[in-house]
Amino acid sequence: MDFKKRHSTLRLLKYSAVAKAIFILGPKEIAYGANLIAVRVWPSEVYTRVTIESDTALITNFQLLNDPNRLVVDIQGIDLSSSIKELISKVQKNDPFISNVRVGLYQPQVTRIVFDLKEEIVPQLFTLNPVGAYKHRLVFDLYPKNSQDPVTTFLQKNARQEDEEEIARIAKQFQGISLDNQLSNSFKYSRPIIIAIDPGHGGEDPGAIGMAGTFEKNVVLAISHKLKDILEGHGNFRILLTRDADYFVPLHTRVQKARKVQADLFISIHADAFVLPHAKGASVFALSQQGATSTAARWIANKENSADLIGGLNIKSKNVDVAKLLLDMATTAQIKDSLRLGSSIVKEIGAFATLHSKSVEQANFAVLKAPDIPSILVETAFISNPEEEAKLLDEGYQKRVSLAIAKGIDKYFVQNYPTNRPG
Repeated sequence: MDFKKRHSTLRLLKYSAVAKAIFILGPKEIAYGANLIAVRVWPSEVYTRVTIESDTALITNFQLLNDPNRLVVDIQGIDLSSSIKELISKVQKNDPFISNVRVGLYQPQVTRIVFDLKEEIVPQLFTLNPVGAYKHRLVFDLYPKNSQDPVTTFLQKNARQEDEEEIARIAKQFQGISLDNQLSNSFKYSRPIIIAIDPGHGGEDPGAIGMAGTFEKNVVLAISHKLKDILEGHGNFRILLTRDADYFVPLHTRVQKARKVQADLFISIHADAFVLPHAKGASVFALSQQGATSTAARWIANKENSADLIGGLNIKSKNVDVAKLLLDMATTAQIKDSLRLGSSIVKEIGAFATLHSKSVEQANFAVLKAPDIPSILVETAFISNPEEEAKLLDEGYQKRVSLAIAKGIDKYFVQNYPTNRPG
C-alpha cells in the first residue's frame, strides 16, 4: 500500500472511531458536566419565564401533576450545584404563578426541579442556541390555563365610565411642567383616542447597554409610563402599554395587542446605540417599503428586529397567521399617516433636545408593520453616548421627552382626526 492510500485509510479509521464513540456515548452522556452560567426568573401578569443558561445544551423532560398543581422538570447532565439552587431564592412571593420551587438530585446525573404552582398552567419548554452575550438557554414559559387577557381587561375598563379622580391624580404628578398650558385643550375629541405605547425590549432582552451599564429596557419603560400618565391626564386618550413591567414580549405580539384594541396609533419607545460613542440625538422612524433612508436607519432597524432572537422566542409555537402578518407590508396610507405623526413629534422634541435627524427616517422595522395603524418608533437618545446615557437616567429629561411626544400626538390629531372604529 503506498503512502497516500495508507494515510487516507488511517484518517478514515480515526474519524470512524470518533463517530462510534459519539454514538456510544449519546447526547445525554456528552451533556453531562455542563456548567450553569445563570438562573433568571421574569414574572409578569401574563406569564412567568424561567431561564437556565449553561455552556452546553441541556436535555430535559417534564410532567404536569395535579392536586396540588406542580410542574416537574428533570434535567440530565448537571450536578446539584449552588447555581441551580439559586432558583429557589429567585422566585418572589408575589409571583403570579409560582408559589415555591424545590430542587434535588433525582438520580445520578439527573437534577429534578419541582415548581409548586398557584393555578393550572400551560407550560412551554424550549431551548435557545447561543446568540449575542448569551450561551445555551433552557426556557420555561408558564402561562395560566385560564388566563384573563390584559387586552380584554383594557377593553372592559374603557367601556366603563372613566374615573375622574384617577385622571386628576395622574395630572397632579405633572403640575411642575404646566401640563394644562403645554398640551392643547382647545380641541375636544368626540370619542377617546386609543394609543398603544410599546416600551422596547424587556426581560431576557436588555436592549442596548450604556457605558455605565444602563439597560435600554429600563429607561424606555420609565419613559413609556410617564408618556402614558401625561396622555391619560389630558383626558382624551386611553393608553395600552404592550408591556408594563420587565418581561419579554415578542415583536408580533406587540403588533397583535395594538390591533386587538383597534388602536389609533402605535408608538414604540427606544434608546439608540451605535458603534460610534459620539453619536447623539433623538430620532423618529416610520416603516419603509423602498428600503432604509440611511445606513444608520438600516443598522438600527436590523438591531431592533433581532429582539426576538435575543429575548428568546419559541419559534415552534408561532402561528402561521402571525408570520404572514409580519411579512405583509403596511399600506401606503398607513406610512403616509405615520410620517405625518413622526414629523409632528420631531418638531416637538427638536424644540428642546438635540436631533440625530431633523426629518423622519424610514426602515424595515418589524414592529411597525400593522397595516391599519399609523406606527412610529422613537429613539429618545443614544444610550451608547455617555452624556446622553446620563440624560436618559434623569427623570427631568424623561418627563420632557414624554411631554414632547404627547404634544406631537395631540397636534397630529387636531389635524388628522381618526374615523370611528367599528365595534
